[in-house]
Amino acid sequence: MKRLRYLLTAALMLCLAGRLHAQTERPWELYFGQLSTFEDIESADWEDTYEMLCDLEEEPLNINTATREDLLRLPFLNEQQVEDIQAYIYQYGAMKTVGELAMIETIDYPTRCLLSYFVQFGEVPKKDTLSMERILKYGHHDIVLTAGVPFYERRGDKEVYLGYQYSHSVRYKFRYSDRIKIGLVGSQDAGEPFFADKNRLGYDYYSLYAEAHRLGRLSTLVAGRYRASFGLGLVMNNDFSMGKLASLSALGSKGSGLRAHSSRNAAHYLQGAGATVSISKGLELTALASYRKVDATLSSDSTGITTLLTTDYHRTPTEMAKKRNTSETVVAADLEYRRGALRIGATALHTWLSRPLQPDTRQAYRLYYPAGDRFWNASAHYSYTSPLVGVRGEVATGHCGALATLHTLNVTPSPQLSLMALYRFYGKKYYSLHSNSFSEGGRVQNESGIYVGARWQPLRALQLSAYSDFAYFPASKYQALASSHAWDNLVQAQYNTDKLSLTLRYRLKMREYDNSEKTALAWKTTHRTLAGVSGSQGPWQWGVRADLSYTAFEGGSLGWMASAQGGYSHRWLKVSASVGYFDTDDTESRVYGYESGPLYSYGFRSYDGEGLRYAFTARADLGSRLMVLAHLSTVDYLDRDHISTGYQRIDRSSKTDLNLQLRWRF
Repeated sequence: MKRLRYLLTAALMLCLAGRLHAQTERPWELYFGQLSTFEDIESADWEDTYEMLCDLEEEPLNINTATREDLLRLPFLNEQQVEDIQAYIYQYGAMKTVGELAMIETIDYPTRCLLSYFVQFGEVPKKDTLSMERILKYGHHDIVLTAGVPFYERRGDKEVYLGYQYSHSVRYKFRYSDRIKIGLVGSQDAGEPFFADKNRLGYDYYSLYAEAHRLGRLSTLVAGRYRASFGLGLVMNNDFSMGKLASLSALGSKGSGLRAHSSRNAAHYLQGAGATVSISKGLELTALASYRKVDATLSSDSTGITTLLTTDYHRTPTEMAKKRNTSETVVAADLEYRRGALRIGATALHTWLSRPLQPDTRQAYRLYYPAGDRFWNASAHYSYTSPLVGVRGEVATGHCGALATLHTLNVTPSPQLSLMALYRFYGKKYYSLHSNSFSEGGRVQNESGIYVGARWQPLRALQLSAYSDFAYFPASKYQALASSHAWDNLVQAQYNTDKLSLTLRYRLKMREYDNSEKTALAWKTTHRTLAGVSGSQGPWQWGVRADLSYTAFEGGSLGWMASAQGGYSHRWLKVSASVGYFDTDDTESRVYGYESGPLYSYGFRSYDGEGLRYAFTARADLGSRLMVLAHLSTVDYLDRDHISTGYQRIDRSSKTDLNLQLRWRF
């Protein structure tokens, strides 16, 4: 009876949402989802990219003064599009309206729509001399307070967690045009102590940062916590990395250089200072130094490190004992020469740890993990972009004595058609503690592969995308004791107009894993299908989405989800509701749903089992300075009497969370 009632409720809400459905309070989020696969959604890198886009929406780039690196950080722009934007501005002067983007052949309609959310147009600001008086007079402040209130209790809340069950964070940012940015982020996960234990200064995590641009020959200066990316990321990249769909959209391009770390991600950042200096025309040097404490699992005698941790949870005495128990020192430099469309550069990196890495090599897949306390890496990278052809690549090595290399080729025979090919070879003995680049296995190590993709726009509103990626792992991987293979294929159609958006996607992924007897490898085959449609009319928007997943590996696993969102906007008030019904055999066939929520809150989540997910959001903009938001969400399982395991276990079949957010600008 309970299940029937829930199913009828879900069907009714889906029908209503089909008529009154909000795309989202941030319309660009739907396209962001179109660029991601489920591996991307579960990646901290993709969440960092999302937070960066949220920041840009709040403080759009001035397209007339944005640098090449600024624009390349947008995951839907490729290098040729950026070159064409800057060439247009150089030839015709400042872009004053978004309509001028239509004059650039390589900027298609969906890209123009997306750019309108992240860039601003108009006259180029008059050149000003920085002075404290001008900074204080014309700069502005932004404070965002967020709190999470769970209406349930976890096992750890009763037994072992050092803090209370609530989560909260604070973000402060001061900004003067696009030249000065200073900020502070403080964040507290549920269960972590506040002004107690090792958190005597309050929050468990802080990020203090400063960023400045165009200070004479000093083009970029960062201090505090920051991120760095050089070349294609084979040596240094703790900034974001793109997935396979986003790589096709951007044709393998990505931003490089330095930027402030304003995210709640407590794992991937540097701490210290870095600067990019113009030495002469076309020649730039970037140098950085970093010292920070990191979390680690230590060996039994505490002299070595078995695992460097990135979860950053400090809820239990065991987790707290691992907090910042090891120090890491990094120095790096990148020298790049630019002449026209050609760019060549070299990167060098040295890392010291206060304790040596001592991975457990009894596990075969860890046999070639980095060991020791000192590591160096060096690489050479290049790129050349023209309207027809683009090539880029990087070759890297290190004290490991192994090689890693990545090369891409883009061919654009017309503005409507683009082709891409990518080859990578990452030696099984190669490693860099700060590498992050294109891969199937999640590491720049023990992998070679070929990726080919195409994007075609036969009609103004229709875009077709497809890729195929074949990878080979010569040494053992997790759950694969012998050398293994993977093959990933995807086709997608997107239809976007002012009033209607339609997405259809099919993905076939195959990968070899150990069979249940550990005697041989067997193929795991996963099929995923997505269909979504949304539209708008006046203050109302509508849309629905369906996901289907089937995995075959020594048996079959089926999962599906139907979901929708509905809402209304009028002057200062925005309200939205969402509902989804999911039914999966297990986690192998898990599905993903989207729901709008607070600022900087990633809206894509995974679901397995059977149940309902529903949420309601209300946002009030009280004038131009104050915003208040409330987000109430529930997941109700129909196939269990408890949720999760261990200290996260909840002894009931449903969980409800309330998120409150306040933003004040002055």
